[in-house]
Amino acid sequence: MTETAVSPALPRTNPRLALITWGALYFAARAVLESAETPWVRVAISLAPLPAFIWFLRDFIRGLRGLDELERRIQLEALAVAFPLTMVLIMTLGLVQVAIPLSLDDWSYRHIWPFLFVFYLAGLTLARRRYQ
Repeated sequence: MTETAVSPALPRTNPRLALITWGALYFAARAVLESAETPWVRVAISLAPLPAFIWFLRDFIRGLRGLDELERRIQLEALAVAFPLTMVLIMTLGLVQVAIPLSLDDWSYRHIWPFLFVFYLAGLTLARRRYQ
């Protein structure tokens, strides 16, 4: 008699709820940081959205593990497009900053991170078109 190993099913995840929670905490932290005075309070406030983002990443990765082979391939291709585009953005900004001083009010990390999401969506769009 052979026994088959039964792997426990991963619990259902909700990355959207985690993402909304992170977004709310992020913008709340941005608003509160303007009025906080002591450095340690400012650091604590700036780290407040981090657990929600880790929650999002955990749920997102769990969700990816439950996808079929085609959807996994699409997600991988989206990341394969987004990562090099991110490198190009950071490299270009670094070189331009050596050439001329860039305003931190326009080109700091807090202003360029949304590009990463845009690059992922662009990669996702290209991959979905390819596999239609």
